[in-house]
Amino acid sequence: MATGTNIRTYFDGRWHDGDLAVIRAADHGAWLGTTVFDGARFVDGITPDLDKHCARLNASARALMITPTVEPKQMEAIVREGLAAYPSSAAIYIRPMYWALDGGDLGVLPKEGSTGFAISLEEIPMPPEGFSTTLCRTRFRRPVLEDAVVNAKAGCLYPNNARMLKEARDRGFGNALVADALGNVAETATANVFAVKDGEVFTPIPNSTFLAGITRARHIKNLRVAGIAVHETVITFDDFHAADEVFLSGNLMKVTPVSAFEDTQYRPGPMTEKVRQLYWDWAQTPG
Repeated sequence: MATGTNIRTYFDGRWHDGDLAVIRAADHGAWLGTTVFDGARFVDGITPDLDKHCARLNASARALMITPTVEPKQMEAIVREGLAAYPSSAAIYIRPMYWALDGGDLGVLPKEGSTGFAISLEEIPMPPEGFSTTLCRTRFRRPVLEDAVVNAKAGCLYPNNARMLKEARDRGFGNALVADALGNVAETATANVFAVKDGEVFTPIPNSTFLAGITRARHIKNLRVAGIAVHETVITFDDFHAADEVFLSGNLMKVTPVSAFEDTQYRPGPMTEKVRQLYWDWAQTPG
């Protein structure tokens, strides 16, 4: 079952209306999980950082030993062609993806140059005004590069994220704040995370356990241009309990305020609203 509505699918060189079946039972991606994807957004007629998302898809493919077959500029053009069918007022999730078709050595290694490609466009609304989430701890952790392909946006990583999210939801929370291998904060089950203390912003430093997102990088750049100190550093769970504000960063929702971490409560804060405003001011500025 799809997440969104009004779906269009690019496959085999053309756009199709609806959620088209694209992967066969014997495809390497179907039975060994060699799939990568990326996510961008179309909101109010704009596609912030679409070029970076397309480029990252190809980088993810190479990390998972899948041969990328579509250049980022060509991918952008295909996406824009597909978006032309939607009104500018629509909120669309843009998901280009690759998967390996055939196996090479021992059937496990993806065969070089044997790649499936598709793009899925789904209408998924932006979160309503006032939306926030809550966080809790989880017993599951982020893997390290020696254990998993954490330098890719790979489908095979998401069952671990789903375990984190299921544990949080079973406890009545919206998401999970996740530790890295050393027990420090890495991210949440679905998004990068920021804490605010005394007017400065802190976020976990990339340490090869989580994907430092494109939207995360955009927030950091926007804040620094605005003269606000941002620290990429080691952050503990105690630091989050002591924070004035906490917010999440991801492509799907861009900025999500956090109202509680376990028994620590946060009020909606000015920095979170500043981050949101800076992002949309940047996105809507021509050029």
